[in-house]
Amino acid sequence: MPTISMFYGILIRMYYDDHNPAHFHAYYNNYEAIFDLNGKKLKGSFPQNKLKLVEAWSIIHKEELEANWLLCKNNEKLFEIQPLS
Repeated sequence: MPTISMFYGILIRMYYDDHNPAHFHAYYNNYEAIFDLNGKKLKGSFPQNKLKLVEAWSIIHKEELEANWLLCKNNEKLFEIQPLS
């Protein structure tokens, strides 16, 4: 479960054995949600103010998320993605 980014207490992870459609997991304190690569929440719960940060981050880094998803599917090492600053 590689952590590919971390910002404002939010951890972003992708899992090697995960299912389609392409997505990532976001964690904040006791919250967990799954997002598609466009930043749309698919499942889980997340604080509204942090949700907007994850959405903005994913839009900015969509191409990198897509590249990491492909690496994940090929069991290759993922790269870190710049956090929001």
